Amino acid sequence: MNFIPFARPEIGEDEIAEVTKVLRSGWLTTGPKTKQFEKDFAAFTGASFAMGVNSATAGLHLALEALGVGEGDKVITTVHTFTATAEIIRYLGAEPIFADIDPVTYCISPDDVERLLKLHGDVKVVIPVHYAGQSCDMDRLLQLRSTYGFRMLEDAAHALPTTFNGKIIGTLSDVTVFSFYANKTITTGEGGMVTTDDEAIAKRIKVMRLHGISKDAFSRFQSTKPSWYYEVIAPGYKYNLTDIASAIGVHQLKKAYDFRDRRQAIVDIYNQGFSELPIICPRQIRDNDLHSWHLYVIQLEEEKLNISRNEFIEQLAAAGVGASVHYIPLHQQPYWKKTFDLKDADFPISTKVSSCHVSLPNFPGMTKDEISFVVSAVKDILNKALK
Repeated sequence: MNFIPFARPEIGEDEIAEVTKVLRSGWLTTGPKTKQFEKDFAAFTGASFAMGVNSATAGLHLALEALGVGEGDKVITTVHTFTATAEIIRYLGAEPIFADIDPVTYCISPDDVERLLKLHGDVKVVIPVHYAGQSCDMDRLLQLRSTYGFRMLEDAAHALPTTFNGKIIGTLSDVTVFSFYANKTITTGEGGMVTTDDEAIAKRIKVMRLHGISKDAFSRFQSTKPSWYYEVIAPGYKYNLTDIASAIGVHQLKKAYDFRDRRQAIVDIYNQGFSELPIICPRQIRDNDLHSWHLYVIQLEEEKLNISRNEFIEQLAAAGVGASVHYIPLHQQPYWKKTFDLKDADFPISTKVSSCHVSLPNFPGMTKDEISFVVSAVKDILNKALK
């Protein structure tokens, strides 16, 4: 058995053929294929507007700016996330306020969000992160939004296709951002999408993603009449999605549910195979909702083992299995820890979870032999490590 990576993108002949068409079309940057991808994505999520961007980080930045966040504003998010979720707050000179997580879902804790809202009062935006593919408790968060009047920006980098109470993520709050990075549930290599039902937010993002210019390049350069004139109406960014990337995305989106079903099948095999081991397997809280299963995250019961989490990952690698950690939380990262005086004791659940959790391979192209090999490797290592 060859080494099984933690993630491997699933690219088919449809994507390859579509990219070839774009390369031959004479239009490579943001153009007709991106417009098609945006239209398809809006229909997929039910959102009024969908805007392609060159990364989810860019999308989060644009969305937060469109919500009016600026110098000194307060924004709540979770420590249990990738740094991009928080760094975009600092891009705008705003103040991040960090919440702990739910001990079962590892999503942001609504109870802790409420505590912070009571403590600070004047929070402008809350950014929940749908962890591993399972939705946050949006009922509680939307109730808090109604009570406290903040805006909500969902980090849905893991959450395609995910539902909450039967409704797909992408239309539940003010604005939602998805990721199409190489290891995500669908990919364009690099890229992301922003969805909203708010026309003012959509207009602002469309302008700011391309230098603050009043017309996009495709409209100007494809016109049969002179259309060279444009106006810079804001100091924008260079965050547009290319047609080459969108060509991949158009076909990846068509496969999103199939990919999810294949990941679900792997999860079912893992859950059965690991049932007798000293680990906590991930739980789906709402059985009638869709969990995208972007990540399969186990938590080692270290008190029953004579190896640490780090040693477990090293032994997996030696056996031929790639693994990862999601995440080393922000309160343990030098910049965030020092700048905002964050301590482990302030985030007891994230601190505990992050010391013993491991993300195992769970990508749709895994073969039966690869799945079986991962199960056998995990069982062999942990059974030998029992106290």
